[in-house]
Amino acid sequence: MGNIVLHIVFIAGVVCFFGVILYFLRKNMLSLKYTLLWLFSAFIMLIVSIFPDILRTVAKLLGFEIASNAVFSLMLGFVIIILLSLTAIASKQTENIKKLAQTIALLEKNIRELEGKDV
Repeated sequence: MGNIVLHIVFIAGVVCFFGVILYFLRKNMLSLKYTLLWLFSAFIMLIVSIFPDILRTVAKLLGFEIASNAVFSLMLGFVIIILLSLTAIASKQTENIKKLAQTIALLEKNIRELEGKDV
């Protein structure tokens, strides 16, 4: 009986997670390409919540004796992938900001030169 309640709680949690992701997408707090990563992870969580034997099988295939160790290892790998992705995004945004600041500086210089010639 306890297992059924736990499965229902997990499934309800994953459904709530889906709802949060879709809410963020609607409010434009997440772009579509990043939302797909989160939707994929939520889908995997839903499958594992409904069919927990899949997790045990994957744990055995990966050489883990206890499925919870596999969960922690997979979660750590997923977090590292997300951190790497966010680092790449932050680096790209930093470069874009630098280019934008340089462009604005050149435009301001051109404006000052043009205003100086008109006087």
